[in-house]
Amino acid sequence: MTMLKRSLRGRSRLLTAALAVLVLAGLAARPAAAEELAKNLFGAQKLPAVAAPQSIGFYSKGCFAGGVAIPLNGPKWEVMRPSRNRRWGHPTMIALIEKLSRDAAADGWPGLLVGDISQPRGGPMLTGHASHQIGLDADIWLTPMPDRKLSLEQRENMSATLLVDEKTHLVKDALWAPAHTRLLKRAASYAEVERILINPGIKKKLCDTVKGDRGWLRKVRPFWGHDYHFHIRIGCQPGSPKCKAQENTAPGDGCDQSLAWWFTEEPWRPNKNPDRPKARDLMTMASLPAACQAVLDGPDPASAEAVTYYGDYYGNGVPVAAAPVLTKAPSPARASASGAAALPATANAYAETPEIGIPLPRPRPGG
Repeated sequence: MTMLKRSLRGRSRLLTAALAVLVLAGLAARPAAAEELAKNLFGAQKLPAVAAPQSIGFYSKGCFAGGVAIPLNGPKWEVMRPSRNRRWGHPTMIALIEKLSRDAAADGWPGLLVGDISQPRGGPMLTGHASHQIGLDADIWLTPMPDRKLSLEQRENMSATLLVDEKTHLVKDALWAPAHTRLLKRAASYAEVERILINPGIKKKLCDTVKGDRGWLRKVRPFWGHDYHFHIRIGCQPGSPKCKAQENTAPGDGCDQSLAWWFTEEPWRPNKNPDRPKARDLMTMASLPAACQAVLDGPDPASAEAVTYYGDYYGNGVPVAAAPVLTKAPSPARASASGAAALPATANAYAETPEIGIPLPRPRPGG
């Protein structure tokens, strides 16, 4: 009987050990919980991270802190698709858009319809762009601002004007105007702007028609889509040591064989792997620079209005890079002892409002 009990105990131990091995093997075989996609985490943010302005990473793989919003309405601009909440950018980017709106108006453009800039903290977007992640990209429609204020419903649903024929890839001449050329030339004139992405057909139109100074055409680069808007990209800004710069543009005006390639069959062939997932559908926080986690976890400002950039609406001579960041709508001018409006010594997106003298692209064919 004793030997039988020992045998049973021994078999019990073996069975227990075998079961333990099976359990451990099952756990090992079970896939780990999927890590949350970065696009979902950044897409859920409603406000920027309170911090000094800083772009982190590359245009298509990064984030940014200290962002500010362009107002939904300006004297010479209106923000389109406001429900997307993509009117945020580095202060230099927002200041440049406001400056472009003034300068373009002086050139005869009625006003800007502003498309996507970035999410409040950047990062990969839920839909659309691969870039626009570090607050240094912005889309401007090639449709002029109407002479009436658009309702929110119109801004959400109004279609832009497509300037390029999808079959020939050439500009529709009936829709093109010299004002388009002046607008693009003005945007390219700013030192901060490193690239302007535009449809190849529009690049060709510029190459065929621009006379005199053609140096600015070097910044205008052809790319898929961009037939109803152009894409402004500025360079990494001071105070952003973790920002990764893009390569320099090639020498010349770009009206050469590199442009001719766009009018061959090769760029428009169907994608060989149309089901391949987009980068944003794979990126986790581990895919982004480590500093983006701190951006994601950063504190919110008090409100969107507290970090809305009103800038120098009417051109009071403040350079773009030094334009003051206000935390609420401009107040009427208050004269200083010298009779001039007082300017803050430094620009801070989260400081109290200084009183200063300010008057009130389609995806690639085949996926």
